[in-house]
Amino acid sequence: MNDDGTNNNNSPLAIIIFGATGDLTHRKLIPAIYELTEAGKLPEETYIIGFARRDWTDEALREAFKSGIEEFAAPKPPLNDAITKVLQNSFYLRSTFEDPDGYKRLCDKLESMQVKNILYYLATPPDEYATIIAQLGTAGINRQPRGWTRIIIEKPFGRDLESAIALDAEVHKVFAENQVYRIDHYLGKETVQNILVFRFANAIFEPLWDRRYVDHVQINVAETVGVGTRAGYYDNSGVIRDMFQNHLLQLVTLTAMEAPFGFNADAVRDEKVKVLKALRPIRGQDAITNTFRAQYVSGLMGEKRVSGYKDEEGVPVDSVTETLLAVRMYVDNWRWAGVPFFVRSAKRMPNRMTQILIRFRQAPLSLFNWTNLAGDAPNTLILTLQPNEGIRLEFGAKAPGPVNQILPVNMEFDYDETFGSEPPDAYERLLLDCIMGDATLFTRADEVRSQWSYVTDILDGWEANPIRNMPVYESGTWGPPGLDEFIQQNGLSWR
Repeated sequence: MNDDGTNNNNSPLAIIIFGATGDLTHRKLIPAIYELTEAGKLPEETYIIGFARRDWTDEALREAFKSGIEEFAAPKPPLNDAITKVLQNSFYLRSTFEDPDGYKRLCDKLESMQVKNILYYLATPPDEYATIIAQLGTAGINRQPRGWTRIIIEKPFGRDLESAIALDAEVHKVFAENQVYRIDHYLGKETVQNILVFRFANAIFEPLWDRRYVDHVQINVAETVGVGTRAGYYDNSGVIRDMFQNHLLQLVTLTAMEAPFGFNADAVRDEKVKVLKALRPIRGQDAITNTFRAQYVSGLMGEKRVSGYKDEEGVPVDSVTETLLAVRMYVDNWRWAGVPFFVRSAKRMPNRMTQILIRFRQAPLSLFNWTNLAGDAPNTLILTLQPNEGIRLEFGAKAPGPVNQILPVNMEFDYDETFGSEPPDAYERLLLDCIMGDATLFTRADEVRSQWSYVTDILDGWEANPIRNMPVYESGTWGPPGLDEFIQQNGLSWR
């Protein structure tokens, strides 16, 4: 859809990537653009303009793009027409983000290409967002009179509620809300989208999806990597800003939301915002009792010993930034009243994994006093987002033989096995949605404000009650004993 509501998605398109020399472009954006080109989903005339500070040329940019496609497109492609097309239509514009002359040259480039549709992608550090957006407005290239102009903004969108509101004000001075696409790549994952289909298209599950049948919910994001070269950014963010405020709260809203009246941007996002507004605030001392924080130290990842967090370059020796966070949450509405949601995320875990776990209530009595070996593994629904996307249902069945025993068994669905291939990368789906004008899987302004409102209460509670002794855990382990004690307060255990 155009900014005026009309459609011309086959018209010439320019994708301008600010920060085109960075890791996000190399690993995700260019491979996604290649995949869309290979599938014939982009306009015939699609141009990519890299805008960055490095002293590169068109040839250097194309060589970097070629390397990114060969390394990260799946499966690894041979040199083909799609790669040639992407490279031939890629150009580099060297400029600082503050220099008005760079934007004038960008304007001239766009006019020479005679493009009707423009997509800006901010693949830069967050502190550059406001500068780039203001310069686009000053240069007058924030709207296309004959087509559409849209902008994708990466997370994090602000550092707290106040900064998010301030950034939003700067964005809306230049772009209308329907031009703004705040991206969270978790929402582009097939299993995340399948949460809605699984819940609302299957009558056998939707009636069970509430406080009467659900005992509790766990949402787990485990990463094997440390902070690496991002230490400077990470020490000012921690898990709460890097993962919890965006990815994890998005998964909470999709798990807990009511059925939208339709699968469109406003209907889906309206229901997600309702969940955020229903979250029980965590303020003051509650921010200590309802959260658990820890920090990784040196340990073995496989057979390799890795550095501890405070040994990473750029991390202060007295840092109390969390690399592991668990939060006990409640959604105070009729569907979920009293059902705890346990959300945790950590770095330097033994395995990379993202899962949503729905634990159903136990049957009230043991069946005929049979030995119920499923008692320690009750009915559980597990939605795996990574690394192998799929869904598993665990339930009890009678074991064969004369002894009456109930044992846990599994029913499992795997995307790769079922459909013959892995699902497309999240950025591929989200880039195409933005080009088509579908904002369903992007975050709306009021959604961001609601997320930050909830998180800022926790941050304020932490600041008012400083942590004296940050728990630590060895890299390659599942966390310190305090993490288990945190969930055991509810008589539960982590998956």
